[in-house]
Amino acid sequence: VQVGQEEMEEELTEADLDQRVDIYLSETDILWMFDMPSVMVSVEAEDAGRVLERNKIYIDICKAKAGSERFEERMVQTLAGAAKNKEVQCETIIMEDKGMMVTSWDLDNSLDASEIEPISRAEGFGATTGGSSKSPTTKEQEQTVSVSSDRGITTSSLMIPESAVPVRSQEEEKCHSEAILTSENLKHDLVIMERILMENIFQPKLAAYRQIPVLIEPDITSDRGDTATATEEDEEHDKEKKDEGKEGKGFIDPSMKINKTPEEDAAPRLEQLWSYTCDLTSGHSVSSMAWNKANPDLLAIGYREFDSKDQKKGLACCWSLKNPMWPERIFQCDHGVTAVDFSLASPNLLAVGTSSGSVAVYDVRSRNDTTFLDSSASLNKHTDAVWQLRWVEQDRGATGGDKKERLMCISADGRVTEWLIQQRLDCIDLMKLRRTEREKKLPGEKERKSEAPISQQAAGMCFDFHPEDTDIYLAGTDEGHIYQCSCSGKEQILGTYRGHKGPVYRVAWNPSSTDMFLSCSADWSTILWHRNSQTPLLTFSSVTAFVNDIMWSPKSAFMFAAVKESRVEIWDLSVSIFNPVISHTANPEANLTSILFAKNTNCLLLGDSLGGVGVWELFNLDAPGSNKV
Repeated sequence: VQVGQEEMEEELTEADLDQRVDIYLSETDILWMFDMPSVMVSVEAEDAGRVLERNKIYIDICKAKAGSERFEERMVQTLAGAAKNKEVQCETIIMEDKGMMVTSWDLDNSLDASEIEPISRAEGFGATTGGSSKSPTTKEQEQTVSVSSDRGITTSSLMIPESAVPVRSQEEEKCHSEAILTSENLKHDLVIMERILMENIFQPKLAAYRQIPVLIEPDITSDRGDTATATEEDEEHDKEKKDEGKEGKGFIDPSMKINKTPEEDAAPRLEQLWSYTCDLTSGHSVSSMAWNKANPDLLAIGYREFDSKDQKKGLACCWSLKNPMWPERIFQCDHGVTAVDFSLASPNLLAVGTSSGSVAVYDVRSRNDTTFLDSSASLNKHTDAVWQLRWVEQDRGATGGDKKERLMCISADGRVTEWLIQQRLDCIDLMKLRRTEREKKLPGEKERKSEAPISQQAAGMCFDFHPEDTDIYLAGTDEGHIYQCSCSGKEQILGTYRGHKGPVYRVAWNPSSTDMFLSCSADWSTILWHRNSQTPLLTFSSVTAFVNDIMWSPKSAFMFAAVKESRVEIWDLSVSIFNPVISHTANPEANLTSILFAKNTNCLLLGDSLGGVGVWELFNLDAPGSNKV
């Protein structure tokens, strides 16, 4: 090249250099390295109207599909990559199909490579086997072999005589089956399946409990033209509906009316939805019930023996709305359970009191029934039955982790105690209930000889803390007296209310009108009291029966419920102070022992002496405003 340039320089003259030379530039093909179309269009552009119209159509489509479960809006940005064709060359893959017949004993007697875990057997049918399995090699014994390579898969098998199989394979198979049945994954899957079935079975009842519409299954018509089969199915379906209607236990939509006059339909009434009962709780008596403070669907129920002569072990069960047929947690106790209550600061803690005087705290998150804390090591524990216990919030102004609670108990040994939650349970006495002297004799009553009491302690039967000032509480005793006490000073009694002639089974402050409280007793009466008056305001006595339990309605300051043997009564003081608005026989074969209003719904829970807790729905009860006097 250099030689060529020198020759050209020698040949050029000055005239050639002065000569004009024309150079022409031409445009080459454009190479696009990156192209992103603009998403913005000027409003003055020619196609601006068309773009606005398309945007409006897209917005209408998004609004129409906003409520659809199959529509989901997401923003993405992608680049359309250039399509490329690539060719690769590889060795030809040789495919080979081979089959064989395998009997049930071949699968049963096959072992894995380590001779520890046998292959799961398939009984009663032939199958094509694959995979890898090995067994001890003998002249009479071979196994199914599968070899995989880049060129293909080959499978071969020979029969395994039953006499050549080791005897331990059956034991290993049994252990393997037991391991599957006892695995935690299987238990978890069974729990989920059980809850799905329960929700399908109890859907109308749960919908009525939560006050939501009941889903009605549509009638599916068959296209086969089989008229006879369809007629039989319709008859069976109608028969099931009639049976459900005869039971009359709230299995259908509450809005549906069946053969009722307008007067009966408008009258207050109770209808049963379901009952918390199972074989485990049958034969026990329901002693107490308590809702969980954080989960309103979780209910704790305490069970004890119905007859004091029948010394059965007690139970504390946690029931859930997800399965009304079997409890979620079961805690076995050596003695009958007399009181239960959930903690507010730690909703997983359940306090349990028993007829022997012991107190235990369980963690419901744990699946075993071991106690989290108990009073067995306490030197100051109760010597008689703990009839009621309560987690009492100490500082109502605190929030979150600053909330402090006290576990309070009242026992038949005449003591009101506060339990300290430490490494072990230990208590201090707040009050010792003393027996009072007998009142003056009534006119016409014969004078009795003075007898010294067997015990100076009055048995504590129940208590209730003031809804606003938790330092004030009421305590009912077996002699029929009610004491208003204070936690701020030891042995401080603020007042005594004498009106009952028998043991006081329950006292309850009115949650709306906090100066009023109710009490019920074995003397067949329920009394309404005012805090500042030691004379009863009203006495309710409709039937001659023990009043086992009472509770104010959470929705009205005038309404309360009481259970008397097999009957439940709903009183509305704004309607009548002489007769209850509802008097219903819940279970003629059993006595009602406890009562509890449901949270955030018009339902009532009734516990009986046979171990059942019925859930009843209230109809046509208009709750008056709480601002009335």
